[in-house]
Amino acid sequence: MELRVLSVNVAMPRIIGSVNSDPVLSGIAKVPVEAPSVFVGHINIEGDAQADRSVHGGVDKAVYTYPSEHWPWWQARRFACVPATFGENLTLAGAIEDDVHIGDRFRWGDAVLEISQPRAPCYKFAIHTARPDAPQLMTISARCGWYMRVIEEGHAGAAGGVMTPLSIQSENPSVGEAFRAMFAPRFPRETRQKVHDIPALAAAWREGLAKRLTKSE
Repeated sequence: MELRVLSVNVAMPRIIGSVNSDPVLSGIAKVPVEAPSVFVGHINIEGDAQADRSVHGGVDKAVYTYPSEHWPWWQARRFACVPATFGENLTLAGAIEDDVHIGDRFRWGDAVLEISQPRAPCYKFAIHTARPDAPQLMTISARCGWYMRVIEEGHAGAAGGVMTPLSIQSENPSVGEAFRAMFAPRFPRETRQKVHDIPALAAAWREGLAKRLTKSE
């Protein structure tokens, strides 16, 4: 299962709006890279940065990807979908959340990346899209995309390339299951526990699931 890289998108943090008259700084407003290749580092892609690494970026969330297969669904809800509409680093084609698993590894150019967790929508997504309902729509639809950690740094083509599978962890829950384990109001406890126990799962996602498991006891 190859994933086609339609666009590589980066941005440095800038003020994207305000909340209660306070400026909101974010790196969500990304633009496609024009260079033929980029360096993929352990923290982020060359030219990219995050304003608040307590909730965005870092080793477990170095690269955010979003499948273009979801564009028709969003367009039906009057979203103008183009690369980086969802603040993603990589606009992909070839799979959605239920097709890939936590722990799957892919080679992209010289770099090796591993799926670490789904994306949890936040208020900055609403500001970026000028749609207050955007986070809710992403949550109820589970059209969230996924984060990847960088196992091996290296250069990769900026567009038109592919991410080739190195190791597919089909025994692990999918990204879609991991998202629903966090946000679905009724979700099997044993499956939530299985997601929690995946070694490759990002620490922050595991902590969130641990809280839900405790509340369900």
